[in-house]
Amino acid sequence: MLKSQQENPVQTSAAHAVWQLTFRSFFLTGAAVSVFSIIIWLLALMGLMDLSQNPIPSIVWHAHEMIFGFAALIAVGFILTAVQTWTGKPSITGLPVMLLAATWVAIRFFLFVGTQAAIYTSIVLIFSWWLSVIIIYGRLVFAAKNRRNYLFIPLLSALALLNLLILVSSLNGNHDTSLHLLRSSVLVFTMIIGVVGGRVIPFFTARGTQTEPKPPYQWIEKALLPVSFVGVMVFISSQFFELPFTPAALMIVAGVMHLLRMMNWSSAKTLSIPLLWSLHVSYGLMAIGLITLGLSYIISGLTFSTALHLITIGAIGLMILAMISRVSLGHTGRKLSVAPLIVIAFYSLIASTLCRFLLSISGYFIEAWISSAVLWVISFTFFIFIYWPVLTAPRHT
Repeated sequence: MLKSQQENPVQTSAAHAVWQLTFRSFFLTGAAVSVFSIIIWLLALMGLMDLSQNPIPSIVWHAHEMIFGFAALIAVGFILTAVQTWTGKPSITGLPVMLLAATWVAIRFFLFVGTQAAIYTSIVLIFSWWLSVIIIYGRLVFAAKNRRNYLFIPLLSALALLNLLILVSSLNGNHDTSLHLLRSSVLVFTMIIGVVGGRVIPFFTARGTQTEPKPPYQWIEKALLPVSFVGVMVFISSQFFELPFTPAALMIVAGVMHLLRMMNWSSAKTLSIPLLWSLHVSYGLMAIGLITLGLSYIISGLTFSTALHLITIGAIGLMILAMISRVSLGHTGRKLSVAPLIVIAFYSLIASTLCRFLLSISGYFIEAWISSAVLWVISFTFFIFIYWPVLTAPRHT
């Protein structure tokens, strides 16, 4: 007797295009998380929402969600997609992607609910999420003996450890330590941008402008990551030990090295190509941000937080928007040409960076926060609107 076979609804859902490689769901989810988090933060700043019931202070929640709810998810989505190209081995698709995305959404929910039990639950989920990501990535690069990309394992592990320590510290009342570790996480992201950007920006530029790439300065390529690493370690240590020096000089040196590195990237040739100039601008803002961070130790009136937003908005935010706009097209088989709304989103995010920095150093803090937040929401809402049909549809053949 023949039995009718019913399709498993979970397997049917997992076969949807949005779960094919991590970039699709992670890019959309990350963009949505950033819009939601900024709106909540803006409402709290304007006194229209009370977040005081949460044992984690609102400033810690805001910074945590933007760094780990948004930026870390996008970075992992990119890395777990790119590793397939790097190793020649298939990355995860279907149900594993769905489970990782669902876990990430659950973490955001529990952190927003904000009870002590909910936050402890989120910590357990965060640990399992990062462990899964590192195992998945490590298995692929080790199987392929892809030594060039082993370095993402310690970088991802550092972010995982910082993520957990930030929440545990804040739950224990050590909010200053949490904020310091959040700022440290931003500096770790500059190292990731330095590695990924240093590889893809010259390559994309050469292809997009149909020019031969210039050979890099080898001394910069060899020295930049060690200098950045030492700077990050000195900065982290400064919270816990009395050091006879600050990381200021190392930050300034790293920033200058990034700018020198860009001199061989033919930035001027990208001015008519939004998918390229946006990458160059974001990388340049990271370099300027590092220099400004160093100067904040020296110049009174220039706060570390104000300088840091050159990196969080201008470097991390714009780099992410530029990369996900490009990767989403390339990995779905579409032409590398962005919609006019995405170009407006690029300009909007640059304006957000300038408002947050220039208005703050001029003493207009409320105006800086509100204007930069609104411009950020506009940018990533445009991304979701334009790329939802791209990332939820099958790949073009």
